[in-house]
Amino acid sequence: MISSLVVLLLFLAIIAFLYSSVGHGGASGYLAVMAIMGVAPAIMKPSALVMNLAVSLFSFIGFYRAGHFKFNLFWPFALASVPLAYLGGTMTLADSLYKKILALCILISIFRLIFQFRNEKEEIKPISISAGLVSGGAIGLLSGMIGIGGGIVLSPLMLLMRWATLKQTAAVSALFIFVNSLSGLYGQIQKGGIQVTENFPWTIAATIFGGLLGSYYGSQKFNVPTLRYLLALGLIIASAKLIFT
Repeated sequence: MISSLVVLLLFLAIIAFLYSSVGHGGASGYLAVMAIMGVAPAIMKPSALVMNLAVSLFSFIGFYRAGHFKFNLFWPFALASVPLAYLGGTMTLADSLYKKILALCILISIFRLIFQFRNEKEEIKPISISAGLVSGGAIGLLSGMIGIGGGIVLSPLMLLMRWATLKQTAAVSALFIFVNSLSGLYGQIQKGGIQVTENFPWTIAATIFGGLLGSYYGSQKFNVPTLRYLLALGLIIASAKLIFT
């Protein structure tokens, strides 16, 4: 029992470290680990959102202090995403549908981890308010429904559309994840309360530790490609488990 808990905490800390280094909270990774361990979705969603809150906040602080946050990039996404994340948090999905949607989001996360976008020298295009509202609202609804912050969808979108540099994207995504996780968690509480495991305090401590280290090294241009590939491999296994079981 103790050894399995130590392994769980180690994986959570590593996931928090890697995700926070690119401005993410790590919910898709936490959910993948819990899915492998057979945790019920009713427990997975609130647990992942709370861990997301802690890690994304520290990640945002790191990138903000390094001067990478741009409010004009953040607010169009957040304006529509926050109320829709709350709405998504009040929805109840069938376990089979929940697992399929989660698997798709994990696959997007894998793509983000393996293909580290590098557009620092490319021309940055201004984002229109309408594009920010529509994409932010859609991502917010999805994040509230399955218990993620939405950064794994927002980051690739911002980078592919060349709306921001890599570091600016990380800073915006971190705060976006924080506000969406908070809104989605509140929606779940309003729906009828939340459930967590008895080891929840330890999992929070592990993710905070990993998140603090990741936000520091990530904002200082730290890169760990080998570990990212290993994490991506683990996520592939988790997504396959969700799809085929």
